[in-house]
Amino acid sequence: MRKYLFIYKSELMSNLQYIFNILTGFIGYFILIFIHLNLWKYIYNDPNELINGYSINQMIWYVAFAEILWMSLGGRKLCKKICNDVRSGNIAYNINKPYSYIGYSVSSHLGDVTVKAIVYVILGMLVGYIFLGQFPNLNIFSIIAVLITSIIGTVINMLFVISLGLLSFTIEDANPFYWLYSKLILLFGTIFPIEMFPIVIQKILNFSPIYVMVYGPTKLFVDFTWNNFSIVFIAQLIYLLIAYLLCNFMYKKGVKNLNVNGG
Repeated sequence: MRKYLFIYKSELMSNLQYIFNILTGFIGYFILIFIHLNLWKYIYNDPNELINGYSINQMIWYVAFAEILWMSLGGRKLCKKICNDVRSGNIAYNINKPYSYIGYSVSSHLGDVTVKAIVYVILGMLVGYIFLGQFPNLNIFSIIAVLITSIIGTVINMLFVISLGLLSFTIEDANPFYWLYSKLILLFGTIFPIEMFPIVIQKILNFSPIYVMVYGPTKLFVDFTWNNFSIVFIAQLIYLLIAYLLCNFMYKKGVKNLNVNGG
């Protein structure tokens, strides 16, 4: 565990040197929230109106928080790194190292995610308050609960992205699969809550990874209840195990093919 913590700290300190780049990336976030604010203001006829259980403030906060989770992840960068490691053969150097490649990838990327998340949360909350004039109704305990589910959801997301990157063991380039994956997450979990889709699609999404990675933590942020927290948390633990087993299977299968083909 210490070695993974050391990897995390090293990556964290390294990314602190690039705060300006992260701040520059926040410009896109600000523009997106501004567009959604005006879009939903046009759709909602009254500030007190509810659409599928969401007020206009809840809808804007949903998009704002979901985008923070998604932008902090840096999934495209992670998938590209895994793909490059596999194609270049760098992954072969990690096979005999005293740590798991999956553990190394998660620990290393979490250092990057932590810096981005802290910056985006601070600036995102500020932007949301400027636009809406109020924060969601949360106390210290519910904030901690939302933080826990956000971290677990991010790790699950990372494991699925790593699994996609490991497809490079069998195909030339796995990046197109990540592109498709990212668009599904953006459409069905980030830009719109699950309640905005037809009932049939809602039933599917409620059992999908999107529920535990993005929708669950964000729903708790805008409309927290302890009952929903328990449901989201249990579902996350199940998906965390599934994501790890999938990731581990993809890695072992890839390494086996690598050894069979002589490295």
